[in-house]
Amino acid sequence: MSETALEPVSDPRGGFAGPDDLAEALRGTGYLPDEGLATAAYLALAMHRPLFLEGEAGVGKTALAQALAQVTGRPLYRLQCYEGLEASQALYDWDFGRQLLHLRAAEAAHATGDTETLEASLYDRRFLLARPLLQALEDSPSVLLVDEVDRADDEFEAFLLEVLSDFTISIPELGTIRAATPPLVILTSNRTREVHDALKRRCLYHWLQHPDYDREVAILRSRLPEVTEQLAREVARATATLRTLDLLKPPGVAEAMDWATALHTLGARALDPDTAARTLGAVLKYREDADRVHALARGALFGGG
Repeated sequence: MSETALEPVSDPRGGFAGPDDLAEALRGTGYLPDEGLATAAYLALAMHRPLFLEGEAGVGKTALAQALAQVTGRPLYRLQCYEGLEASQALYDWDFGRQLLHLRAAEAAHATGDTETLEASLYDRRFLLARPLLQALEDSPSVLLVDEVDRADDEFEAFLLEVLSDFTISIPELGTIRAATPPLVILTSNRTREVHDALKRRCLYHWLQHPDYDREVAILRSRLPEVTEQLAREVARATATLRTLDLLKPPGVAEAMDWATALHTLGARALDPDTAARTLGAVLKYREDADRVHALARGALFGGG
């Protein structure tokens, strides 16, 4: 069985001198990390350790992986987890249709030869369909995003732990593929269930929470420069208020950006109660949440100022 690996990259830190240097690069993409998150991301890059990000939906977990791919110049491969996800859907599969065409072509050309040779030709690398995990190892160095790992089953979580332990994948027909430079792995969880300690121990850990008011204003201004500063401030203040209301789905940064964009599209330069009420669909995603907000005094929530 053969082993395939690419040439290692000389600088494991991706050219960044430290957390502050990485944070500055991330800010250039519009992603504004705090000191703790920048440090965790830098250590994951320098130590070749997966980074496990936990927090509510919409706080910027997936966006961090996208920003890291941008600042490191690495390709991003995303594995979206869900209940029932199997290893073959994350690793690789064989292209049965192309294998069948190859077999028929060989038969038509009377070039079948001996059975063993023909069978071996069916498992050539060109017939392999690489899924995100294999793609991330082959296209080294890369960024691998394992999104919402808490939605996958326990069995897949155990399999993922095995792959992340040495960044190798064994394909019986081809051999072992090893990433000379381990991918920068970002795992995210919305904490719909507890992820096993064995996987967490393999990773660096960071809890992401909603940004404070000043940071959220800065994010809105950075990502949406066309939005007025007054509107950004009032959207940030109203979004922070919504998060205190025991909603089914408190709005994240992504929803705040959607809301500010919707208001700007309607020509708003500030947040007034009527426009806010008409655009709640950009920030609230459950009817029960919208009903609860409408039932409250709108002026208290969206009064601006």
